[in-house]
Amino acid sequence: MAKKKAAGGGGAPEWLVTFADLMSLLVCFFVLIISFSIQDKQKLQVVAGSMREAFGVKENSRRTGIIEVEGIPIRDYMKDISQIPQEMDSDFSTERHDQRTKQGPEANTYDTTKAEIERPRQFATAAASLRQAWQEMPEITEISSNIILEETDEGLNILLVDQDGRSMFREGSKFPYETTRRLLAKMAPVLAQMPNRVEITGHTTAGGQSLDPSYTGWDLSSERANVARQILNEYGVPDEQFFAVVGKADTEPMFPNDPYLAANRRIEILLKAEAPPIPPGHSP
Repeated sequence: MAKKKAAGGGGAPEWLVTFADLMSLLVCFFVLIISFSIQDKQKLQVVAGSMREAFGVKENSRRTGIIEVEGIPIRDYMKDISQIPQEMDSDFSTERHDQRTKQGPEANTYDTTKAEIERPRQFATAAASLRQAWQEMPEITEISSNIILEETDEGLNILLVDQDGRSMFREGSKFPYETTRRLLAKMAPVLAQMPNRVEITGHTTAGGQSLDPSYTGWDLSSERANVARQILNEYGVPDEQFFAVVGKADTEPMFPNDPYLAANRRIEILLKAEAPPIPPGHSP
């Protein structure tokens, strides 16, 4: 005698559907675990650098490419930083004195001391603006290793460095390649917005040969620095912002252990860490 099929027959049993759902959840769980366990070292370094910058930890200068390894957060500059919030006594104060620790009648007796973090943040903003300007260049990926940004006690130093197989200037010539010229042109508007003075220094490698014996590394390095100044001036940096144009030949190699290395051949553009000069005829 044939048995009757249960009503609504066909399809998978209920336990199989539940089992399939469980397996799907387990697969998602293991995928998430694997994803979390694969750490991006560069992203971790960027996050760590951002945390150090946020808490004001000063680190040793490190030469890197324009893609900063340690990371620099971009944020609005905070003009007044104080451990104690400033309060204004409403009983006798008629106006705010944001540069004073006291308000009202006592406002002229206490000054707010600006934090030392002001200057590093200013240079960090300049470095970020330079990177953004350079990113617009199609060939920036190829020449990123030729550009070094470093903060020193003297200021923000921008280095255009020769690499093996890729030079910034024509061999033995004071004239730069077109790519170098565009780099300087992109840099000029950013430097022109800064109040700091600019010092440009040219360097050559040891053992350079010239067809003219009277034309030495001193001439070449100084002329390359001056051509860089002319390009910056052409694209917006005013004459009065330049502090010095110097040629140092091969006297200060970047790699003293190998003075013949191509990377010793470079142009340094220093945004000086100093108070801007007082304009002529200014009376305080």
